[in-house]
Amino acid sequence: MPDLPDKQAKRLKALIEEAETSLAAAKELLISLVGDDPVVTNSVKEENIGKVIEGVFDGQNMVGGDGKTYPVPANYASKSKLVQGDILKLTIAEDGSFLYKQIGPIPRRQLVGKLVQKEGHYYVEVGDREYRVLLASVTYFKAKPGDQVSINVPEDTSIEVEWAALEAAL
Repeated sequence: MPDLPDKQAKRLKALIEEAETSLAAAKELLISLVGDDPVVTNSVKEENIGKVIEGVFDGQNMVGGDGKTYPVPANYASKSKLVQGDILKLTIAEDGSFLYKQIGPIPRRQLVGKLVQKEGHYYVEVGDREYRVLLASVTYFKAKPGDQVSINVPEDTSIEVEWAALEAAL
């Protein structure tokens, strides 16, 4: 097998880590719904109970009031332009599907910066700050490194923010 370029190898590693995180979250959810019984855990249970959890969006996932991390689909986060700190409600349906709803958007401010790519991740440079943005947002807006883009971040500048929501490619 030919050697993968360094950027591709790093991106592949990041994708695998994200998949492992999602799988771990799914396993935790299954155990919380049906218990730790290996017979039940390994079989499909038709009578799953619906569950509602509220939490805070961290830029990529929802951190529930129960302290657990729940994966938020990148397409939903991108299209909803979720900002780090938004309050979400997660409904886990009887069939095990996740349904997210934004219930408490925090006040936002809009900034303009330059889209850059580093080690397989996208960032927006605004002055001396960098904000990470979701790949799904970059793809949706068909943005490319070097483009000028508009982002949303929390209005409260005292909050330490790593992530931003891509608003538009300019």
